[in-house]
Amino acid sequence: MSYLEKRREPRQPASGRLLIRSVEPANAPLVPGRLLDVSLHGFRAAHLCHNLMPGQEVDFEHDSAAGRARVVWNRILAGEVETGFFILLS
Repeated sequence: MSYLEKRREPRQPASGRLLIRSVEPANAPLVPGRLLDVSLHGFRAAHLCHNLMPGQEVDFEHDSAAGRARVVWNRILAGEVETGFFILLS
């Protein structure tokens, strides 16, 4: 089975801490995570939050940027969640 590459922008490996918080509800808890890679308009991160859904907006902060992003996809690997985010505002 071959995989059709859908990325529009090249990714660059990244590392470091990440904090995300769902925009709704307003009192959502901070979720810590690890930055895995970045592109011009997005990033991929690993975390333990199983509640993030595609389309959901989050506020984020990592070592090189902060702003608002939309969850694009999730996958669970070895008990950890990987999420791809599209940056809306930074």
